[in-house]
Amino acid sequence: MIIYGLKNCDACRKALRANPGATLRDLRDAPLSAAERARFVAALGDKLINTRSATWRKLTEAERAASPESLIAAHPALIKRPVFETGGALGHTA
Repeated sequence: MIIYGLKNCDACRKALRANPGATLRDLRDAPLSAAERARFVAALGDKLINTRSATWRKLTEAERAASPESLIAAHPALIKRPVFETGGALGHTA
């Protein structure tokens, strides 16, 4: 299992402790490729972007109107964390 998130995120650390065999991929240290971003958006849709985050609130209306892929590329912290990958399937719950 791969947990996508941020190493300083409490929810991601909690998920890592609850799944001892899992690996955390920090999205700031190892950003998603264009193909991975497209796969994440296809699998999770609008649920992928955290519209309650401080990062989201700092964006202008023009920036918010951008595609999810470009938002995630520019601001990895916008991903609603953690995202789990198990057997090639992506989701927000393990």
